[in-house]
Amino acid sequence: MKKSVSLLPVRAVDHLGPAYVVLKVSLPQEMEPSAIRPGQFVEILVKDSPATFLRRPISVNFVDADRRELWLLVHVVGDGTRALSLLKAGDALDCVLPLGNGFTLPEAGAPTCRYLLAGGGVGTAPLLYLGKILTEMGHGVTFLLGGRTATDVLQLDDFRRYGEVCVTTNDGSLGERGFVTQHSVLDGAAFDAVATCGPKPMMVAVARLAAERGWPCEASLENLMACGLGACLCCVEKTADGHNVCVCKEGPVFDIKRLSWLS
Repeated sequence: MKKSVSLLPVRAVDHLGPAYVVLKVSLPQEMEPSAIRPGQFVEILVKDSPATFLRRPISVNFVDADRRELWLLVHVVGDGTRALSLLKAGDALDCVLPLGNGFTLPEAGAPTCRYLLAGGGVGTAPLLYLGKILTEMGHGVTFLLGGRTATDVLQLDDFRRYGEVCVTTNDGSLGERGFVTQHSVLDGAAFDAVATCGPKPMMVAVARLAAERGWPCEASLENLMACGLGACLCCVEKTADGHNVCVCKEGPVFDIKRLSWLS
């Protein structure tokens, strides 16, 4: 897949509370919106941040094909992401995109399926675009979104446009109290496929639940990805057969059976 290194004009910066922002940028002129798949990511060069030397990997949050607009959800946790949060409309974002392999999509005309998309915190980011695509293909989508507290559960109105939304928080401040795997929507539920992204302990729990119930499951890993091209080896993950893979190049999305999580 052809990749682009582009200066993308920032159209808007939406602040979702003190710790999260959505950067809305224009797509490169030569790139068709359909070239970006749910689950892929972008590497961003952070300017004017002396402590930030490497690009920052940010998941594709959403693609608005009509507006030719790409959304990137950023969790403000350090100097690099703080610098990104200070961008304004009219600024330019230096990006390499699209990177990685996305979620497996059903073939056109495939029988209608019911998908569970489970995410935690900023890990919910790639599930919004995935939900949009699946819904447009005629499939049913249930979003299961978790966070430590209510302020960590993001973009609820956007998610509700594409499916049923279920929420858990660790402190019970929104939705049901507990972890995503404890939500009552899972009681007696039957899904045809699962996709998950978020903190690794959460994804492992979702993967094991899916395996126990015989649901195919893919996980989008959030390992540190410094180069995005498989060169720096920062992001390796152990596989079920004892080997290692570069998450940025062979992932970030993997079938859970390929990983060592279930052993």
